[in-house]
Amino acid sequence: MGTMSKHQRLHLIRESGIIAIMRANRSDQLVAAAEAIWAGGVQAIEVTMTTPGALEVIAAATEKFQGQVLFGAGSVLDPETARAAILTGADFVVAPTLNVEVIRLCNRYGVPVMPGCYTPTEALTAWEAGADMIKLFPADALGPKFVKALLAPLPQLEIVPVGGVDLTNAADFIRAGAAALGVGSSLITPSLLDAGDLAELTRRAAAFIDVVKNGRE
Repeated sequence: MGTMSKHQRLHLIRESGIIAIMRANRSDQLVAAAEAIWAGGVQAIEVTMTTPGALEVIAAATEKFQGQVLFGAGSVLDPETARAAILTGADFVVAPTLNVEVIRLCNRYGVPVMPGCYTPTEALTAWEAGADMIKLFPADALGPKFVKALLAPLPQLEIVPVGGVDLTNAADFIRAGAAALGVGSSLITPSLLDAGDLAELTRRAAAFIDVVKNGRE
């Protein structure tokens, strides 16, 4: 995906509207799971740095899915980790918190970055530092109404709610103005990965894609 521009990567994330967040016990599970959710229409996958061998997984996945799926690094806490992930081939970087140095580093390399924010001040600080999208985390504590309220004075922000997003509230977050959604355990669970139930992963991915479409209508 190295040939894809930052603009193209962001477009791909906006287009499908779902970033699948994967935490796995074994790194070899991730490539198979990625194939399954891609079949369901999800084109952006965040591999959390808490996954064993996360960087190797990102390298293998970007090699295999060239041009079809974006693989990002998640749970990135510092610029050192961000740089390691980018050099490994990460297509985007996601952080649970706001670290301006992480944003600057990603901008230096032309890689989309989504820092985690919880307040209007954090969100605007992240935007002014050069963040491409704002990860609203944990989103379930704030809800869709908060997204709508935040965008009223700050319409330039692209908000990506993460944390507690599921099929019952996904459309509400999109209707409230969310640019995309980060979805973890309601799409991918360690037990599903352990069971190798790839058909269920595809079904869930397709269901989330449908809900986003409904929310945008």
